[in-house]
Amino acid sequence: MGTFFFITALLLTVSSTVNSCTPSDRAALMAFKSALHEPYLGIFNSWTGSDCCHNWYGVSCDPTNRRVADVNLRGESEDPIFEKANRTGFMTGYISPSICRLNRLSGLIVADWKGISGTIPPCISNLPFLRILDLIGNKISGEIPVDIGRLSRLTVLNIADNNISGIIPPSITNLSSLAHLDLRSNRISGTIPRDFGKLRMLGRALLSRNQLIGPIPNSVSYIYRLSSLDLSFNQISGSIPETIGKMVVLSTLNLDSNQIFGTLPPTLINSDVSILNLSRNAIAGEIPDVVRPRSYFTAMDLSYNRLRGRIPESITTAMFVGHLDLSHNHLCGPIPSGSPFNHLEASSFVYNDCLCGKPLRTC
Repeated sequence: MGTFFFITALLLTVSSTVNSCTPSDRAALMAFKSALHEPYLGIFNSWTGSDCCHNWYGVSCDPTNRRVADVNLRGESEDPIFEKANRTGFMTGYISPSICRLNRLSGLIVADWKGISGTIPPCISNLPFLRILDLIGNKISGEIPVDIGRLSRLTVLNIADNNISGIIPPSITNLSSLAHLDLRSNRISGTIPRDFGKLRMLGRALLSRNQLIGPIPNSVSYIYRLSSLDLSFNQISGSIPETIGKMVVLSTLNLDSNQIFGTLPPTLINSDVSILNLSRNAIAGEIPDVVRPRSYFTAMDLSYNRLRGRIPESITTAMFVGHLDLSHNHLCGPIPSGSPFNHLEASSFVYNDCLCGKPLRTC
């Protein structure tokens, strides 16, 4: 009987060990945890015991090999732990390079903790299965790892709202699976890589509020899946590539608050873009009179430029124009009558050379 209980206990122990995460993964997670301090919510209170695949907050494992596949720690969440505390998260410390020892990691999300600093460990580029890297909303500094382009499976790169500096590494254009790129609100400088168009799977490219200079690469128009491009609040110069207006999927184009010059490409005014913000640049010439009956502009902002001539009559033929701002230019002549002009305020037309007609003075 004693032998039976001994064998049973041994089998249970072996079974428990087989179904647990690997000791190396557990050790890597504990080292990762030791570099972070979360004082209010007790995020890491569940990180106890030998099995990091079982009830460790934010940790998920591959059921086939019991390797850690995802670390998902968000500082803003509807999880009960946040609702109970009635607050958002706050965490300090840094992202330890020990995270790179989780060599089957598919997702690393350490987002919106507001106080995490340090740098992105360069060894992140050595994680061959990484698909999601989301570090938004912290105080991370330093540069984007130079070899980031080695992450051939990466679909999401989100490091917005940090203190990242340096350039966009040229290798980033090797991320052939990348669908979402968010670098907003950092201190990234230099130019956009000329071969940015190699990112053929990209759906959103959000690079606003940085210190980027130079032209918009012509290759951007090769990204046939791109629906949203935001380069606002940088120091982008040069003219708008005519080919951008020929992008079939592009629906949002924000280029406001840059140093863009040249004229408005007719292809852009005649495109399927529904949100177009080109305000606060140095765009000159006339507004092309090429708006189509099926044009649908949720918002078109061309204010604070150097546009001249008349307001195109073809705008009245558009299917819909919600917000239109042509103020602070050098436009002249009568404001067209009819929709959308009959519902626009005077603020959409002020500070031009000689516009007249409703809602301004009569001609």
